[in-house]
Amino acid sequence: MLGMTDHPLLGTYEVPALEPFLARIGELFAAGPAHDSGCRTYGVRLPDGARWAVKEALTDAAQRSLDRGWAFHQAVQHPVIVPQVHRLRVGERSAVVLPWRDGESLYHRAPAAGPGQRPGGALARFRALPVTRVLAALELILEAHLAVERAGHVAVDFYDGAVLYDFATHAPHLIDLDEYRRGPFVVQEDRLPGSRRFMAPEEWVRGAIIDARTTVFTLGRTARLLLDAGDEERAWRGTPRQRAVITRATCADPPHRHASVRQFVGEWRQACDGPVIDPHAPLGRGELMH
Repeated sequence: MLGMTDHPLLGTYEVPALEPFLARIGELFAAGPAHDSGCRTYGVRLPDGARWAVKEALTDAAQRSLDRGWAFHQAVQHPVIVPQVHRLRVGERSAVVLPWRDGESLYHRAPAAGPGQRPGGALARFRALPVTRVLAALELILEAHLAVERAGHVAVDFYDGAVLYDFATHAPHLIDLDEYRRGPFVVQEDRLPGSRRFMAPEEWVRGAIIDARTTVFTLGRTARLLLDAGDEERAWRGTPRQRAVITRATCADPPHRHASVRQFVGEWRQACDGPVIDPHAPLGRGELMH
């Protein structure tokens, strides 16, 4: 068995160019286009069968985000959050290595219809699942954000595209949390990065304070959008009690929201009569968490 220093990927710390290096050490089975963030992600299968995702910064702004993400992953660990386990220098910038996770991003932009409405798209298929499965996925997303809060961090730029959902095992995986940061903090620019569908009003205001109440807003919007059958938010699939919790969480005025993620999750679970775990999922919550 190879030691870490002998590992073809995890034992490497600097390469002149990423794609030729990955093609040399294994099989490149995925090579995505450059993201809006300025990063590109590859999937590589090594001779031992292990699959890895490697995310490379292509711009200076992407490098700053990748550096922030590396610091976040050193501080926050949770089984649902896909970890960054290694970093290597690529020319003047860097790339991070993550274990590969099967799943489909729940964000799909269709030019004519908007996000989530593409027939057969992952978000539309997720929304068509039994409500118990949607609630079970939400429970794990909320548990991950309890870990984020315990580590003293807040959510920035979280949206449905940060959720990979494996329809075979019904397991959610959280990716691309590079903008998460220690909080509270003050907005230094005209707006924070993110999807307007999930962003709290204060994220658009230079000088505003971003804290746990901002994360509560984002999680409230996550529950609202994933438990609706469409982007128009006219097909709510939850209960009136759950809707009331979301209404409080997404108040425009931060003091009227839940004061912490823990408080929000506690009230949400009461509205759901306890943590919601799908008994029919092939991969149970207990299995996912260990």
